[in-house]
Amino acid sequence: MSSTSAPTKASSPPPWKASFLEHISKMPSPEFVLSTLHPVSMTISSSTSSIPAPTQYLPRARYCIYRGMWGELPENKHNEAQQNERVYESEMPTFTSDVRMAKIEEIFATGKGRGGKEECQGSGGGGPVEAVWWVKETSTQWRISGKAFVVGEDIESEDNKKEGYEQGGKESSGVRTVKSEIGGAMRVKEGMESKVGEWSWQRELTAHFGNNSPGLRASFKAPPPGTPVSEPLPNKDLALGLKVTDLHDPIARANFRLVVIKPEEVEQLVQVSDPANARRFKYSYVGGEEGWTTEELWP
Repeated sequence: MSSTSAPTKASSPPPWKASFLEHISKMPSPEFVLSTLHPVSMTISSSTSSIPAPTQYLPRARYCIYRGMWGELPENKHNEAQQNERVYESEMPTFTSDVRMAKIEEIFATGKGRGGKEECQGSGGGGPVEAVWWVKETSTQWRISGKAFVVGEDIESEDNKKEGYEQGGKESSGVRTVKSEIGGAMRVKEGMESKVGEWSWQRELTAHFGNNSPGLRASFKAPPPGTPVSEPLPNKDLALGLKVTDLHDPIARANFRLVVIKPEEVEQLVQVSDPANARRFKYSYVGGEEGWTTEELWP
């Protein structure tokens, strides 16, 4: 594995993971609400820039689709992409996005590096997010809070391959951040230590792209999201209703991003028909040998 941070060796999964995955598997579609912080500076125009803003950030929320834990790509018989062996496991939820969408810039702008439009074109980020699932089938709400990191095409470029990751190569600070934060939270599965060097970040990214249907892949070739239809398109090949079968379609792949949430706190709220038996648990990541702590709260 090409990484700037050594993944941890096999250890026990967090106490909440098994129940979370079991519950998510019961959902017809694993939808969740993703909340981010939107810097007011991203929407202030030059004509109003002199007016003091009452707050630095505004809340933003939208529905996303859970795409599995990082390193644990869900099986899809229609996915023709080459895939990594299951060398790693993690408890980091993933979802796909378009680099042209506001949430990508928000994840960069609220991260430690305070990245702008230029930085958010590649890998990086680290902004705070919260993801909430309501699993009606089990009457359970799951809330995962942590930092989000974006995996883009630069995660494993040809220049990096030639010069070597271990010596730094031409990796951007964003790529190094992703590999340190995400790579450091990946656990090597027992008995797979000899396969670590064969695992590829780029192969994992392409496999996630391949796990989408041709119609969904084509959404990354649609006109820029949120822009006025009255404006001319920046590229004549952009359109709605296309199908993409090429896993390396240059336009779709240029816009495709995979976002990985690194959890810091997880809450499980179990709502039952009898309110007297409702339960609520908070799991907090404390690091070290202790890993995760569990605390029961009043619902």
